[in-house]
Amino acid sequence: MAQFTVNTHRFDPYRNFKFKIKWDGKYVAGLAKCSALKKSTEVKEWREGGDPSTSRKLPGKTSYDGITLEAGVTHDTTFEEWANLINNFQSDASMSLKNFRKDVVIDVFNLQGSKVLSYKVYRCWVSEYQALPGLDAGGNEVMIQSIKLENEGWERDTAVTEPTES
Repeated sequence: MAQFTVNTHRFDPYRNFKFKIKWDGKYVAGLAKCSALKKSTEVKEWREGGDPSTSRKLPGKTSYDGITLEAGVTHDTTFEEWANLINNFQSDASMSLKNFRKDVVIDVFNLQGSKVLSYKVYRCWVSEYQALPGLDAGGNEVMIQSIKLENEGWERDTAVTEPTES
């Protein structure tokens, strides 16, 4: 069975390093990492009174893991501005009830730069924000900031189809 429907000669899966993340209609600049999209469904065991030797397994509630985004520290304030909508140090745990949730789009591209996959992540909000990493005068690392996005679910955008390769 072919793994690709349009490019049936292709065997190699897509790479994980060509991606972009979008919210508020704009791609976020300088992203270095995006954690996995993962959901888990609880297992509920149920037993019938007439069959005491075995139990049945039923699906319970589904939860969606938070998504962590990492970017190099620059003068771009995109992460910080969103994180401050939840809580900022200047007030009494105030938050923006209007804009703190955003829908996010994760686009994945092939080596030629064509979009091959897209996922819509719904009702995201920032639960963790790291403005600066640990600093080290003897180091030579790139400074990385990160946000963790809680979400209420995601789905694949099926309108994005396999591109034809040249």
